[in-house]
Amino acid sequence: MSSSPPDLRRPGVSRRGFLQGSSVVAGSLGVVVGSAQAQEDQPSSEVRTIAITINGKTRHLSVEPRTTLVEALRDTLGMTGTKIGCNQGQCGACTVLLNGTRVNSCLTLAVMAEGAEVVTVEGLADPDGTLHPMQTAFAENDAFQCGYCTPGQILSAIACLDEGHADDESEIREYMSGNLCRCGAYPNIVAAIVQVRDSQQG
Repeated sequence: MSSSPPDLRRPGVSRRGFLQGSSVVAGSLGVVVGSAQAQEDQPSSEVRTIAITINGKTRHLSVEPRTTLVEALRDTLGMTGTKIGCNQGQCGACTVLLNGTRVNSCLTLAVMAEGAEVVTVEGLADPDGTLHPMQTAFAENDAFQCGYCTPGQILSAIACLDEGHADDESEIREYMSGNLCRCGAYPNIVAAIVQVRDSQQG
């Protein structure tokens, strides 16, 4: 005598009811996520206008408090010479000079630079196109390969000399260690800095 297989379904739960409940939950989540995204896309009411002297020219920028200096340079002003690498202050690709001091512009808020003087790679050459001695030395010593890190390397190299940290190659390597080159052009970078150092001393 055969018996019917036991009904293993949970009491009160049907496939149709489950699917309908899932649709309601998914719809609710969609509303929440959509609302959060809409709030994110809306311009902040805290936008403020700041003045920064960039490469000798005063620029007025409207930025949010969270806008970094590298974002203001690249996205607002279109000055894409300053690169974004790790965006965590570890690679040095975004190095600029802030009141003569090298900084990672990915970690520097734009509002922190209000009233300051910023120098980017676009501001190194003379108006007639004559390259800065460090730019020339980098070219003559093949101190780059892909070139992505080069703007930050050059600005950091200028600061390294200005700070007086180029007495020997070991010291140069130490004070340039915040700028990474994935292509491994370090010996040539050091040679370029030594060339400029020697020309200044001569």
